[in-house]
Amino acid sequence: MAQILDGLKVSKEIKKEIRADVEKIVANKRRPPHLVAILVGNNGASIAYVNNKIKDCKEVGFKSSLVKFPSTVSESELLEKIDELNKSKDVDGFIVQLPLPKQIDQEKIIMAIDPRKDVDGFHPENFGKMALEMDTFLPATPYGILTLLERYGIETKGKHCVIIGRSRIVGKPMSILMGRKDFPGNSTVTLTHSYTPHIEKFTQNADIVITALGDPNFLKAEMIKGGTVIIDVGITRVDDASEKGYHLAGDVDFESCKTKASWITPVPGGVGPMTRAMLMKNTILAYKTSVYND
Repeated sequence: MAQILDGLKVSKEIKKEIRADVEKIVANKRRPPHLVAILVGNNGASIAYVNNKIKDCKEVGFKSSLVKFPSTVSESELLEKIDELNKSKDVDGFIVQLPLPKQIDQEKIIMAIDPRKDVDGFHPENFGKMALEMDTFLPATPYGILTLLERYGIETKGKHCVIIGRSRIVGKPMSILMGRKDFPGNSTVTLTHSYTPHIEKFTQNADIVITALGDPNFLKAEMIKGGTVIIDVGITRVDDASEKGYHLAGDVDFESCKTKASWITPVPGGVGPMTRAMLMKNTILAYKTSVYND
């Protein structure tokens, strides 16, 4: 029976550590770190996610601000706000919540963010530094997965790691990070995706499976070998007859896989809380390396 990789527990520990750091900063008569979130439109999932980030900021002692735009906002108006935040000496890091409406070029928005304030780790400069194993902001979800593996002492060196999904937010960066010369890392990495035929041929030989597909209960027990470490990044609302009318499901068929895996993340309570905690880690890093705090 698999042991649980408890992201909720570890994220609380991390936030406690960050709070202690912030208390020292404030005791030295310095302002606390400041994170800004830009929210465009009324996407329910985005609103919930941003509200959680604001709650996290309060928990660790950060200052947080929310900038809201209607879904009809023009690209130039959004770029103007980004420029303002880039120049602000009071702002250490900011995020633009994705997805964005169709009239806005997402790439142009990401490129406009000052890499030193890009606490989501999406800017090509930060992605490139990550790929070259230079110090930089890591994308929050991959950073959270690495931290979870590290804190639980999961051996990754020489292991075969299969990643399902090739998004720029999880799959691609995860494939780079698991192959880097570090711990966690030093794995042999196979990156699979929707065009990979017979994915089970890869997952059945994997020591570690990281899935970020968004396909509920995709990974079944017969697709893994005994003792596999499973990291489930997927989270999908599945309609049901409950009072809420839905439940959250991961990419992994948890009930069947937990009987074969050695370690497994639950959904919810696994990777999600870690992603949010790493955004706080990136923000305090931005604060400490800021040119305004020399």
